[in-house]
Amino acid sequence: MGAIIDALTDLQHEHGWLDDERLAALAQKLGVPLYRLEGLVSFYPHFRRKPPPRVEVALCRDVTCRLAGGRDFLARARQVVSGDPSVEVREVSCLGRCDRAPAAALNERPVYAGDLDAFAIAVRWADEPRPERAPSPPSRRWASDPYEDQASRYGVLASLRGDALAGDRVQATLETSGLRGMGGAGFPTGLKWKLVRKETARPKYVVCNADESEPGTFKDRVILDELPHLVIEGMAIAALVVGASEGIVFIRHEYGPERDNLARAIEEARQRGALGPDALGPGLPFDVRIAVSPGGYILGEETALLECLEDNRGEPRNKPPFPGQKGLFGRPTLINNVETLSYVPLIVKEGAEAWKARGVRGSGGLKFIALSGDVAKPGVYQVPMGTTIGELIAMAGGTKDGKPILAIAPGGASSNFLRADAVDAPLDFDALQKRGSMLGSGAVLVVCEGADIVDLVTNVVAFFRNESCGKCVPCRVGTEKAVAILEEAVLGRGKKRHLVVLSELAETLADTSICGLGQVAIAPFLSVLRAFEDDVRARFPED
Repeated sequence: MGAIIDALTDLQHEHGWLDDERLAALAQKLGVPLYRLEGLVSFYPHFRRKPPPRVEVALCRDVTCRLAGGRDFLARARQVVSGDPSVEVREVSCLGRCDRAPAAALNERPVYAGDLDAFAIAVRWADEPRPERAPSPPSRRWASDPYEDQASRYGVLASLRGDALAGDRVQATLETSGLRGMGGAGFPTGLKWKLVRKETARPKYVVCNADESEPGTFKDRVILDELPHLVIEGMAIAALVVGASEGIVFIRHEYGPERDNLARAIEEARQRGALGPDALGPGLPFDVRIAVSPGGYILGEETALLECLEDNRGEPRNKPPFPGQKGLFGRPTLINNVETLSYVPLIVKEGAEAWKARGVRGSGGLKFIALSGDVAKPGVYQVPMGTTIGELIAMAGGTKDGKPILAIAPGGASSNFLRADAVDAPLDFDALQKRGSMLGSGAVLVVCEGADIVDLVTNVVAFFRNESCGKCVPCRVGTEKAVAILEEAVLGRGKKRHLVVLSELAETLADTSICGLGQVAIAPFLSVLRAFEDDVRARFPED
């Protein structure tokens, strides 16, 4: 992160909020105009301009938590604390803990909100100091971890040091493996590395995008918690291939425990020589630092992330040029998702063919999936690519209470909803695209019969409205208009002509928005309209 946002973050951490006097003093200290600070503070939702309450209760309002009764819990939680003016209860966008829906945080510490009595006790003691969470060994043995024990970690990187041909060999292996970006776009990883590798400008950067913020998506959180060494090693191998000397993990601020665990792993990597002045070979330095997001789903978009790192408002850039050509501070920058980087050590160690053989039904490799919604055991599962949605649900103990499935969103909140017969669809980029949806961020949301699918998809569109950066006028205005229409429809007061309006809005946003948020904001609703046309049209009875 740049000096300005870091300074604002430190100032708020010290005092709890940013008042006029301290902002003015900071502007003078940094030698920047006050309006520059005001512009950042007003954009990023994590910054406060008012004193915080003794206890701030943040309750997720988004689709998985809504499906789990989040609205009712919100009302009951407010009743529990209604007599205490020092406690503030507010709704927030997805906290990335959809496996514990309805999700909550007390003074930015994650808590389980399902038990109201336990919740009340947690609120009572929320401002008491807590001991730092001690690191614990991974609870699972993941198939993507090539190391049997802690002592052998970073062995793949060690085998590459001093090999003049290592960069070419690794890049070719990744291309042959078919590994694609696991953050949502699915761009071929080997090709991305190749494009950055051929750039001659220096310095170069490797950025790990750990800002997953889409409702239903929480797999990267688990990877950072249980496999941080693979992410760090993947970044170091990437640096060796593309010629970078600095790495940055950009992580959302809601992931406090995972950030602490990552920091410990980075320090361990330094002690082992996997990071530091000779990390990539004699005289070839590489180190990693953590940058904490000041908030906003839009920062998951790679160019908005870069703008934040440069102390600007997190608004997406026009492309081209792409980050691989001109990224951070105008220099070539490789940006990969947490999951993508975590696979690199295994692929380099075993080879491209062995990686591809791990898939099933003609697909290659492994896939982390965040499974949430109406299932018995929501959580993160690692499966062979090509595993069907039905097989995944079976791994999770089936649906909750054995209810029939109504709908499935196979790739996060931005993916198109499919009907229940999609249980036979393989979890694979191409297979899901043929079904009219996408693998996306690797998040499967299961909705069982009895749920109000129109209400849920309205909630999804409202998320994108809330998280729009506002740079593109069609996105800023169009999402607001779409939510207003859909909220009336949820109440059964929709107008038939508004179905045409929503379709036109979606087309306009797809054609004119700079980034993926606006391009997909209304698409989930249109998918529900296609899949459940009679149910949806019943909510638009008026002429």
